[in-house]
Amino acid sequence: MSFSFVRFLCGNILFGLAALMLAPCFYSLYLGSDDVVAFFTSEAITAATAILLILSKGQTPSRLWVREVFLLTALSWIMVSIFGGLPFLFSHTVTSSADAVFETVSGVTTTGATVLSALDSQPRDILLWRSMLQWVGGLGIIALGAAILPFLRIGGMRLFRAESSDFSEKALPHTQRFLLRLVLIYIVMSVGCAVAYAVAGMGVFDAINHAMTTVSTGGFSTHDASIAYFDSTAIEIVSIVFMLVAAMPFTTFLPLAAGDFRPLKNDTQVRSMIGSYAAVVVCLVAWLAWDRGMGILEALRVSAFNVVSIATTTGYVSDDYSNWGTFAVVVFFFLTYVGGCSGSTAGGIKIFRFKIAFIMFRETMQRLLHPNAVFTRSMRGRPITDDIVSSVVAFALAYAFTVSVVTVALAAAGNDFITSFSAAGTAMANVGPGLGSVIGPVSNFAALSDLSKWILCAAMLLGRLEIFTLLIILTPTFWRG
Repeated sequence: MSFSFVRFLCGNILFGLAALMLAPCFYSLYLGSDDVVAFFTSEAITAATAILLILSKGQTPSRLWVREVFLLTALSWIMVSIFGGLPFLFSHTVTSSADAVFETVSGVTTTGATVLSALDSQPRDILLWRSMLQWVGGLGIIALGAAILPFLRIGGMRLFRAESSDFSEKALPHTQRFLLRLVLIYIVMSVGCAVAYAVAGMGVFDAINHAMTTVSTGGFSTHDASIAYFDSTAIEIVSIVFMLVAAMPFTTFLPLAAGDFRPLKNDTQVRSMIGSYAAVVVCLVAWLAWDRGMGILEALRVSAFNVVSIATTTGYVSDDYSNWGTFAVVVFFFLTYVGGCSGSTAGGIKIFRFKIAFIMFRETMQRLLHPNAVFTRSMRGRPITDDIVSSVVAFALAYAFTVSVVTVALAAAGNDFITSFSAAGTAMANVGPGLGSVIGPVSNFAALSDLSKWILCAAMLLGRLEIFTLLIILTPTFWRG
């Protein structure tokens, strides 16, 4: 393993983070805020560390091997989570390193859980940095889902492997062009979302911040009440549209530039995602109208927004759904784990894994009736091989086991069952809001102990990096080669 080259690449990533800190630094200077010192100090420390790592570069290898990609992926997310929290700490926005790292991890993993209160009175430069962390995290997630994870063959993701999902010397330029196009799509989508929010009635600052946290399906808001602060149907419609788009595979947007809508139209993930979300919305509309006496239009408005927000793992809130009754609470709890499509910025288990599970269930039922029949399995025009099925099963088992371990750890840290279980689920799925009076949709995570926050930081990173990317580097076999 070329440790020097991994250090060099990590240094480049940290240098990019330092460059990003210039934006809130200059904005803080423009506002005349005292936070300019905090941002400048954070930038200097991050840049100095980056330069040291870059200068330690040894001989450049001919290609990146699988172990190096694993290590680079894990280290880059961990380092960004640590150094990205420096502005929160130096500006005294938070009082502990646990809070600073928690806010940053929640940002870059696009989870949206927060320890900050009174967001309406927080400095605007700090709010901008929070939003930027989620926006940059969304970029990293696109690269992770579209190129890295299919290459690493994790959790059935090889089903989405393209020719560009290869890090050999020959394929690297093609990979770079492929990712550059995805980045351009992401930027165009972000600008379009900001303009749409502004037209719908948001102020410029709110529109820019919410655009960054919408297309990244992150959910950080500039107000404690989240989207409910604006009380605008137009804004909620804009948010629903862009949350849905951000939860679709970004690779299907590439042919749109040539006017070809067929890949997006024919993607079974997209159809299944929209169909399942719509079915849940219909059920909740009926429930709210029958059990709560809510009008159909109002029920449709609050149900559609909150279902799309939680299912896409964005985490915005327009109403406290914990007051909708036990049925609604249970529905939202299970929605926490659904997520969006593979190759999107959304978290969760992902739609394609549910589709593979359904395909296998259907095949099992058919085999009971026709034991000697030969069945073919396919998705997106590609065969679902046995190793993909076993990979999905392994991921599901690892996911369930990790949620269980995190729940037990949080309970041992002194949290009640509802808080522990829902916090474990929302952290692993990168959603944001939990359940209960402590971390519910209108609360935050500030009341948790530092130990609980460190546990949840690990859970958020595990969930975002598809579990195995982090776990594999903890095994002796990985270091032995």
